[in-house]
Parts: sequence; C-alpha cells; structure tokens
Amino acid sequence: MTPKMRIEGQQKLISVLIPVYNEEGNIKRAYEAVRDTFDQLKDRYTFEIIFTDNHSTDGSIAIISELAKSDTRVRAVRFARNFGFQRSVLTGYRLASGDAAIQLDCDLQDPPSLFPKFLELWEQGHDVVVGIRHFRQESQLLQWARRSYYRLLKSVSDDNLMLDSGDFRLIDRSLLDQLHLIDDAAPYTRGLTSMLATRQIGVPYDRQVRQSGESKFPVGKLMALAIDGLITHSIFPLRLAAYIGIGTSVLTCLASFVYIFSRLFFGFNWPAGFATTTVLLLFGISLNGIFLGIIGEYVGRIYNQVRSRPTTVVEYSVNLSKKPLDVFGTDPQQSVDTLRSLTEVVSHRTGTGQMP
Repeated sequence: MTPKMRIEGQQKLISVLIPVYNEEGNIKRAYEAVRDTFDQLKDRYTFEIIFTDNHSTDGSIAIISELAKSDTRVRAVRFARNFGFQRSVLTGYRLASGDAAIQLDCDLQDPPSLFPKFLELWEQGHDVVVGIRHFRQESQLLQWARRSYYRLLKSVSDDNLMLDSGDFRLIDRSLLDQLHLIDDAAPYTRGLTSMLATRQIGVPYDRQVRQSGESKFPVGKLMALAIDGLITHSIFPLRLAAYIGIGTSVLTCLASFVYIFSRLFFGFNWPAGFATTTVLLLFGISLNGIFLGIIGEYVGRIYNQVRSRPTTVVEYSVNLSKKPLDVFGTDPQQSVDTLRSLTEVVSHRTGTGQMP
C-alpha cells in the first residue's frame, strides 16, 4: 500500500533519515533516541530509520547492519565510496517510503524531542517543517559568519529559503516524490526542499553540543558548502563579476580621458609611473583570475550535470525494499510512474483532473 492510499485513522509511516560517516560512537544513541520518541507516538505513527553510510572507515556499517538485523524498521545502505553529505541526504529522501520524512544528524545535535512538534505542524497542512537554529554552542565569530551567510544567500536568491536553517526538517510525501524527478549533480538539499515547498514553517530550537566523535564539517568544508549553496541558488557571483568588470572599464576610460585632456589642453607632463602601471596591471590580472574562477565553477557544474551520472552508488543494503533503479531514476518506467503520481497530487491540490 502506497502512502497516498493509507486509510483514515491508520498509523502513518514516518521515515527518519540519518546520514553517517565515521559515527560509530553515535549510531546506537541515535537509534535509541528515535525509537524512544516514537514509542510515545505509537498510537498514531510508525517509523522506519534509514541509515545512509557514506563509506565509513570505522565500524559504523557493522553497527548499523547489526541494528537492521535485530529491528526490521532499520534500513542500512552503504555507498561504494564517499559521495558527500548532500548526495547522501538526497539518496535518503529517495529511499524513504513514509508519508513524511525527517532528516536527523547522527550526532543528535538536533533533538528528536522536536519530532512531535514537527508532526503536529505537518498534520496542520505544512509540507515542509524546518528547524531554525536559535542558538548553537560555537564561537561568536562562526555564529556571525553563519548568520551573515544565510542572509546574503536569501537576499540574492529567488527561492523560498529560511534564515538560520539547516538540514533538520520534515518534508511531505509530495516533495519526496518530486525529488525522484530532479536530476542535480551538485544538490543543495536544504535549499532544494525549501524551493519545492508550498507551505513552509520554521520551529526555533537550541542546537546541542556533539557528545561523541568529531565534526565532519571543519572550516574548509563549511566554506565549500557555502559556495555550493550560493552557486546552486543564484547567478549573483556572475553578475557581480560583470558589474565589477564594467565598473573597472568605466574607471579606466575616465582615467584615460583625464590624462589625454590634461596633456592636450593644460600641457601637464605626467611623470613616468612604473609603480602605478605595475599595480594596475597586476590588479587587472587578479580580477581576470577571480572572474575566470567564478565562471569555471559554473562551467564545471554544467559539465558534471550533462554527464548524467548517478547521485550515489550503493555497495550493499539491508532491509531495503526499493530497488536501486527505483531510487536513482535510471528506470524510464519508474520515472513515468512517479510523474503520474505527481500529476495526481497536483490535480488534487488544484481541484482538477488535469495538469495546471
């Protein structure tokens, strides 16, 4: 029975997605926290946990596999190599069988105790419920950098992005179906789900301290993630390069005009300016290098996109009901079936029997 066919009053299935990379000290804690939370909601909801292991080098996959064997509600997926956090999350969404899915970090910095609030707002008709990080225990400089980045990204993007939000969120089945049809070689999943949302709402919370293991996002990876978000959701860097180029050209023309005008009409004999010439020349070369780098980022993404490679490759799985072809969109019939289901969802929302 598909999620859309569940009868009124029947327990709804909630998929909890937990991406993993070298988290052997947190996996059991995360499993127990999710299980205990849903034990309090068992009259209305049942759950599945989907662990997506990004080719961990510690004992993570062994622990996940053991949990999956002892509890059939746990699904284990191990990728053939490390495909990155964002692709891992997107694959988890595509594997989800539930009426809704909640993404949860394995370190439990995002509390499962918020699940009931998320589900309450979802039952009220919101298709995306986002955890808003009101406070996080880190340096003031890093907090300021995060807040500034989120506001910059929202100001230059036309998508429905929420300030101070992460990947901790609930998304409805209708969005999970749409994610099967989206082919993005460099997904920025938090922005992607917000872009697809029609009724999005935020829930503020204080982010907890990691209790075991090390963060998988040092400053370098945070900067890479920030660049991904900016380039994925905006062409502002390209426009900025064009604006600076135009401004530099205008200033160069004005300086040339002043030089020629002063020489012809006032007889100024400007001294040879080796240092000035050298600085301006190096400045121009630097601008060209920066702009070529920006253009290269976009061209590289276009190149990766047109190759149409799979989002991830599964090495093996436990308790997984969906076939790899169903997950990664390489089966044409699956794409047709998913498109038909989306047509039904849109028709239901618009009150018509046809696509709007």
